[in-house]
Amino acid sequence: MASNKDILLSELEQVKQKAPHIEGVTLEACLPEIVRVHIYVDDMRQMTAVMQFLETYPTEPIVVELKSKTLTEKLLDGVVKICDAEARKYIGQKQIILMINFLKQFLIDNPLCIVNDEVGKVKKELLSDEDRCKLMQSTSQIVLKIKEEEYYMSYKISVPPDYPAKQVQIEMSENNFPDILKTNFVGQAVEIARQCVQPPLKKKPKDPPFEPKPSLYPVCEHLIQQCVKRYAKENCPLCNDRILPRNPEELGRLDKKKRIERVYCGHLFHYFCLYKFMKTPPFAAGKFCPSCGKQIFHEKFKVSAELAEARWAHKQARQRELAEVVDFLE
Repeated sequence: MASNKDILLSELEQVKQKAPHIEGVTLEACLPEIVRVHIYVDDMRQMTAVMQFLETYPTEPIVVELKSKTLTEKLLDGVVKICDAEARKYIGQKQIILMINFLKQFLIDNPLCIVNDEVGKVKKELLSDEDRCKLMQSTSQIVLKIKEEEYYMSYKISVPPDYPAKQVQIEMSENNFPDILKTNFVGQAVEIARQCVQPPLKKKPKDPPFEPKPSLYPVCEHLIQQCVKRYAKENCPLCNDRILPRNPEELGRLDKKKRIERVYCGHLFHYFCLYKFMKTPPFAAGKFCPSCGKQIFHEKFKVSAELAEARWAHKQARQRELAEVVDFLE
């Protein structure tokens, strides 16, 4: 009867013949003490697997160690545990080629493994119990449904194969926010993603060379914290009342004075509050947001300080004339 050592030597000969013919697999070492292979799917999905054997192999599972320059230690630790469970299915059989094929298929079937650390950070730091995050490995997409009070918004974020050199793509699905906000949400998220992978048009002399950085977490932080969580319960900086009604169904019945206006700095105002603020002196230095102190820019209030001053003075003079006429008639 063949010894365990003889069985292993026979399997190693099989590995030497078969492994080099598996696409994406490079056999780096094939010895009784160790088998080392490099498994490549693309630039981000690649790993080195080091396999060792107990004296009783193959009646004991193969021992696997994984290394990668692109995948996180946390992910690799999890895959090692999966490998151990998988190897136990084949106790008594030849396990090396089975394990190589298993690891390669794992990389193929899990394109989102390249953002494992970012997804974990999103779940830990940004999501509440009411929010949902679903990984769609088959399409390399992350589906987020974010909720704050009665407002919600769902996104599909696609991760390209050459991430992080290329930015994530954002698609909005269902939501119950007003149009003025949802358009801005996605527009700003796309710009944040672009800035992660494209150098600035005007580079400062002392800036280090530009390097692309991951865009998934910054995009999620913007969409979750700076959009849905923030705007669902934001107050007008001037009257301090809620901007959005507590019941989203009331959005279509808002009085004109309560209509939502968004200014350049990102803060929301009631239309009538902003109108009075922009039409009341002083005008010379411009108008500044009470919340953040940044100058207010809005397409509906583009007139110069001089013209705004003249219009206000004319309106005041007109009101005085009307008051004088009323006094005369009385």
